[in-house]
Amino acid sequence: MDESQRESAAAAMRQINQAWLKGQVEDLAPLVHSEIVMCFPDFAGKIQGREDFLAGFRDFCQNATIEEFHECDQQLDVVGDTAVVNFRYEMVYQRSGGRYRANGRDLWVLEKREGSWIAVWRAMLEMKEDAA
Repeated sequence: MDESQRESAAAAMRQINQAWLKGQVEDLAPLVHSEIVMCFPDFAGKIQGREDFLAGFRDFCQNATIEEFHECDQQLDVVGDTAVVNFRYEMVYQRSGGRYRANGRDLWVLEKREGSWIAVWRAMLEMKEDAA
């Protein structure tokens, strides 16, 4: 596997996470496919399309304050123009007067288009959320 492809896919994932963690949801738009699919935890449903995808991030960023966000155990595989990135995360945030701790595994599928990686699919796995 070409190490430069792995690093460029990892850089795209960092850019995605940094955008929403900084509350810059509109910066995500060029980083996601117009028909991106996001599966809800436990595959309880899904949304499709950039606008619905961004609306979820927008709602969270406008209504929550992130106190901590840590990720670890990143695994990244690249085959041709497809990258699969997953990592464990732990986050502490405040929302609607409550304080919460969430953790799980985030799984993203990226596609290389015109020299750039863009997200085409996402699922949140093993998600657990409790009062902090």
